[in-house]
Amino acid sequence: MKKLPYLLMVALLLFAGCGEQQGTKKRMKIAKIDLPDIQARDTLRAATGYGANSYFIYKGQPMGYEYELLSILADHLDLELKIRIVKDIDKVFDVLNRGDVDIIALDLTVTKERSEKVDFTVAHNETQQVLVQRKPKSWRLMKLHEIDRALIRNPIDLLGKPVHVAKGSSYYSRLVNLSEEIGGEIDIMTLPGTISTDELIGMVARNEIDYTVADENIARINSAYYSHIDFETPISFPQRVAWAVRKTSPELLEAVNAWIGEMKSSTLYYAIYDKYYKDRRGFRERARSEFYAYKGGKISEYDDLLKSYAGELGWDWRLLASLIYRESHFDPWTRSWAGAVGLMQLIPETARQFGAMDIYDPAENLHAGVKYLKWLDSLWQEIPDPVERQKFVMASYNAGQGHILDARRLARKYGKDPDVWDDNVQYFLLKKSSEEYFNDEVVEHGYCRGGETYAYVTDIFELYERYKQHVPLEDAAPEEKPEDIPLILSPEEIAIRLGES
Repeated sequence: MKKLPYLLMVALLLFAGCGEQQGTKKRMKIAKIDLPDIQARDTLRAATGYGANSYFIYKGQPMGYEYELLSILADHLDLELKIRIVKDIDKVFDVLNRGDVDIIALDLTVTKERSEKVDFTVAHNETQQVLVQRKPKSWRLMKLHEIDRALIRNPIDLLGKPVHVAKGSSYYSRLVNLSEEIGGEIDIMTLPGTISTDELIGMVARNEIDYTVADENIARINSAYYSHIDFETPISFPQRVAWAVRKTSPELLEAVNAWIGEMKSSTLYYAIYDKYYKDRRGFRERARSEFYAYKGGKISEYDDLLKSYAGELGWDWRLLASLIYRESHFDPWTRSWAGAVGLMQLIPETARQFGAMDIYDPAENLHAGVKYLKWLDSLWQEIPDPVERQKFVMASYNAGQGHILDARRLARKYGKDPDVWDDNVQYFLLKKSSEEYFNDEVVEHGYCRGGETYAYVTDIFELYERYKQHVPLEDAAPEEKPEDIPLILSPEEIAIRLGES
């Protein structure tokens, strides 16, 4: 019997040891990736959120506070920018520490709990958390003191009230602390981390929930659209807002901090902030637009035509939209220095050959451009992979098929895969601006500014990935289209198209 306490103690120690080991296993191993590794891969991978301020698509164009700053940072570091949209704030720190991204570019409030997981950059700005609530229905007829009496102005009055916030947000932590500070329970209603602050503000405005919490700058700009929301009740002291990197990335942190310091001395930095957080008219215009993909899910006013014509190519209509944005930004009246016109930037002779009589008419221009793409696709049927074939078609659309054939011959000669674009044919198209290569015996079409075509294909596919994230793929409804034009080219036109640069 005397041995029982000893055995019990040993068992408890073993159990505790096992628990510690299991806990250790659950702890995420932080990836050791720093600036030299990022520079070696030539790409800065950033996580941001899809919302009314950080990142969104408007009239086909990527925009947003974080997006613009990240683009400038990537250029400053001489890196290509890859953006990953993290829709669940509960997982964003795991995405960073796993090494999937290098930096979190969000309006992150700096907290002690978060600082244990990541290293924060120099603060971009300061804000405070505020209660978001609806004004009384007749608020326009009321005096200010009457409105104040109808609203919560003292945080103590939140006792027993339901306040909806995302579980992983700093708003949740603040409400927990506030409950303790006021000596009672706030009814904190938690929602998934996929619900953005903008969406929660909209839910308050639409009378779906009564209260939420937001950073003051986010609530203020949203009030430009929802004039009946109130954000005048602070529930926190001023807090720092910053980006975050892994604790294993000290060199990256130092480089980003130095860049922020430089940016803060420029007017551009503050102009970008004002554009997204102070320009109330611009915010209202976006919020009301059906081409604001965050709300409306449309890319352009030509979406229905794109959905219809893309079927002729067997393409996702959003890929065709990406190409057209790259060509003309959806402006049917644009004309290039080389005389290319309209949505798909067609040379007038090419447009007429493929059936467009009025080259400025969006439907005719689009119809002719798709016919041209379809013809190019027929020339690349030997490329077995459909995505690779799309890249060869786009490159030919930009530079002419002749230069792409040259790059394929060079790829074959130097042991690369002539049926793969990235790092193979693409590589030798870039080389065609070098005398050593454009004078090679296998090259028939001479010098080519391959960098332009490289950027063209890359930009289109990057934009396509963004469209796929935010714009739903819908089955194209049958649309009336111009009468189908037989795909016939004259020998002279074929010769021109094969050799154009």
